[in-house]
Amino acid sequence: MDRLHLMTVFVAVIENEGFASAARKLRLSAPAVSRAVSELETRLGVKLLQRTTRHLQITEAGQRYYKDAKQIVTLSEEADDAVRGKNAVPRGLVRITASVLFGRLYVMDGIVDYLKQYPEMQVDALFVDRVVNMLEEGIDVAVRIGELQDSTYKAIKVGAVRRVFCASTTYLKEHGYPKKPEDLSEHKIILARGLSPTNELKFADGGKKTSVRVNPFLTVSDNFSAEKAVLADMGITRLLSYQVADSLKTGSLKILLSEYEQKPVPVHIVHREGRYSSARTKTLIDWMVEYLRSQPSLN
Repeated sequence: MDRLHLMTVFVAVIENEGFASAARKLRLSAPAVSRAVSELETRLGVKLLQRTTRHLQITEAGQRYYKDAKQIVTLSEEADDAVRGKNAVPRGLVRITASVLFGRLYVMDGIVDYLKQYPEMQVDALFVDRVVNMLEEGIDVAVRIGELQDSTYKAIKVGAVRRVFCASTTYLKEHGYPKKPEDLSEHKIILARGLSPTNELKFADGGKKTSVRVNPFLTVSDNFSAEKAVLADMGITRLLSYQVADSLKTGSLKILLSEYEQKPVPVHIVHREGRYSSARTKTLIDWMVEYLRSQPSLN
């Protein structure tokens, strides 16, 4: 068989986590998929997959080969798209990642609208609160919140969010408003470790940076739980502005100490830049750029 075909089948088996699912994706029979992988292993002289009756496990050699094969298959598809030009109908699978809450609040709505516009496309959305290695996990597009590290990936800025202190109107009526960062020591603090990994909270006071150490009475691992606690009138917390946008809009929460905020945190769409422009990847990127830039909470 053609080597590119064998690579395509192998990549599909890994990404679809099995021979049967890969066969359905490629519109081949399961035995044909199994034969293709076996032929590839014979050509290479190494075992790429460990097969049992219940499990399929990729070997160390298979992991290394997958990374290279994925790049070759993607480049081939991008070359095809480039030749077809503007008349190409985007079809196929694109993988996108974002943090859990941002994905639920913003990215998911954009994906739904995108799939309505491009019904021949498929999207695999990975929403996790960690920095995903795009190459190792086969991700095409990522939405990143925060300063970007230098990389070979291309980034498009789509907005920015603020790190805001907030509390409920009921809590503030009872305990008063903090006027300066040092006043937080007199208040009940709810600390979200996702945004504030230590008890040392940083502020911008004019042109200089300052910090205040707090003693939180409640510490949670995720931002959603912190917002839930602050909406229950339990104290003051710091979150990203998009996370509490609806609560701020309804007046349930009030922003505090805005004059001491650090600079806004940028939001980027990051993607692997190929030599050619993949129609399916490019359409999703263009769609998400326009969609996210239209969100008032991000601009």
